[in-house]
Amino acid sequence: MWNWLRQIKDSITQKTTGLMRMQFWREAVEDIYCDNPPHQPVAAELWRAVKRHNLTKMWFMKIIDEREKNLDDRAYRNIQELETYAENTQSALLYLTLEMLGVRDIHADHAASHIGKAQGIVTCLRATPYHSTRQKVFLPMDICMLHGVSQEDFIRGKQEKNVRDVIYDIASQAHIHLEHVALDDYLCNMRKVDFNIFHPSLQKKSTLLPLHLYIRSWKKTY
Repeated sequence: MWNWLRQIKDSITQKTTGLMRMQFWREAVEDIYCDNPPHQPVAAELWRAVKRHNLTKMWFMKIIDEREKNLDDRAYRNIQELETYAENTQSALLYLTLEMLGVRDIHADHAASHIGKAQGIVTCLRATPYHSTRQKVFLPMDICMLHGVSQEDFIRGKQEKNVRDVIYDIASQAHIHLEHVALDDYLCNMRKVDFNIFHPSLQKKSTLLPLHLYIRSWKKTY
């Protein structure tokens, strides 16, 4: 379901189509919690997961509602709006993951909230070069305005100091939430190239990430 919702925005040309697909999933979740899942493979598996792990309906609805708002295709007004989006999507997914693992603990939820927000901010940063090639910029407008940077500056791939200062401020907010290995590696790499979001090295996937994750898990240093 997560992948379906995530791909809706990029796969549509009209907002109306996206709204119809979101409504399908909203009704599907309602039906799932009434023990009447629609005849759709993903919905059927989701129903089984809900029954098996007693998953909270609210988290699914938050994800759908926030993804629907995001169909407007506009930049975030401020960093708080970006964090709200991340909380209601990335963090909500982590809450559901914890429930599937049988973890229902306020401290775990608190950590998941921070990880989700950090992940949402980093995802926004990582997607900036891709979005810029499509003439779109979603970075928080308040931070861009603070440094006198326009959306056109990102679309043109400018790399002046004020553009890097925007990235620095946004990355710093992610760093405040949590230094989690997969996210912190990207933030560290960004720091090495002086917060040049368009640097080729930032577009490469980390082939050593699985090893880093294993080492951190073994040392219990998450």
